Amino acid sequence: MRRPFSDSGRTPAAAERSSALEAENRALRARLTELTEEAGRNAALLRKTQERELELLRAGSLAQLLKRMIHGLQTWYQLDAVTLVLHDPQHEIRHLLSGDGFLLDELAGVQFADVLTTVAPQLANLERPWLGPFSKADHELLLPAVADTASLALIPLRRNEQLDGVLVFASTDPLRFTRDLASDFLRHLGVVAAICVENAVNRARLVRSGDTDFLTGFPNRRYLHSRLRQELARAQRAGHALACLMIDVDHFKRINDQYGHLAGDAVLREVAQRIDAEMRLSDMGARFGGDEFAIVLPEGNITDAERVAARVLHTVRSQPITIGSHATEIVTLSIGVAAAAPVAGTRDYKVLAERLIAEADAALYRAKSAGRNRIATSQNIVA
Repeated sequence: MRRPFSDSGRTPAAAERSSALEAENRALRARLTELTEEAGRNAALLRKTQERELELLRAGSLAQLLKRMIHGLQTWYQLDAVTLVLHDPQHEIRHLLSGDGFLLDELAGVQFADVLTTVAPQLANLERPWLGPFSKADHELLLPAVADTASLALIPLRRNEQLDGVLVFASTDPLRFTRDLASDFLRHLGVVAAICVENAVNRARLVRSGDTDFLTGFPNRRYLHSRLRQELARAQRAGHALACLMIDVDHFKRINDQYGHLAGDAVLREVAQRIDAEMRLSDMGARFGGDEFAIVLPEGNITDAERVAARVLHTVRSQPITIGSHATEIVTLSIGVAAAAPVAGTRDYKVLAERLIAEADAALYRAKSAGRNRIATSQNIVA
């Protein structure tokens, strides 16, 4: 009769398998701990990266943005040096900076190139961040005044399939940037930096061209109409929708009458800043006139527009606006939402733009008639 199997009766082969399984389990637990710690580090890095990107997005001018890209990023990432090379074939960026009374010598670390490949031939094929050892023959012009660089990261600034510049992170540590390191965070930083540069240059152009409302810093009504026609043409070619918000400050006349026009101006500036904070990167805000604002949402549908409108409405009314040294006011908005889906064959974009604005304005009127402090949406899609 067979005896029951027991641990004491295990064969040497079974004991060996058991020991191997225990060792494998220990290795798996160690690997799980390692992956958990790595995930924690990546989450912390992501949070820090997002904070840095927000600082760039909050830059109020082109000069301030460039300073934050050089000095801010160097401090935030604890780098030995940061430089920036911008593609500026027509010298426009240089003219915009000097026109604001800014001396280019104050921007140490920023270079402007007529042709990027004259600074580094490697930039011709720079599609994603490159990390690796410093080579004097290849990288000297990217870091003209930086000594003892051992490793670097080249981060492309790309918009619309075009290389607009390169951000260079330099370190004296040869292991800081190596080719086997993941570069997803740096790639995202490059995309955000490229958008920030494009927006800052466009803003500087607006100030120069007279298409800006100097009270709020928003584009004015003339620019809105011009940009809206361009976006409608683009939406038609791509087969996308486009949305528009018309925004009115509720009871603004009472604020002017009670506190004076200077106080009214301060309220409009604060409202504009709060609106700007809630727009998507691709959106364009404008001061339509008086106490009216508008937002154009390229590639935006009704749902997108209502979502942005809800954020704007909440942000403006959630905190009182300080008026003078003692008074505060809760300011509310009435918002009208409309969308367009241009059909093939449409060519009169001026009429189409006017119809879209009229639809959004009619929805705004319904919001005011219903008691203000709300959003109304047009059900008519302009085509």
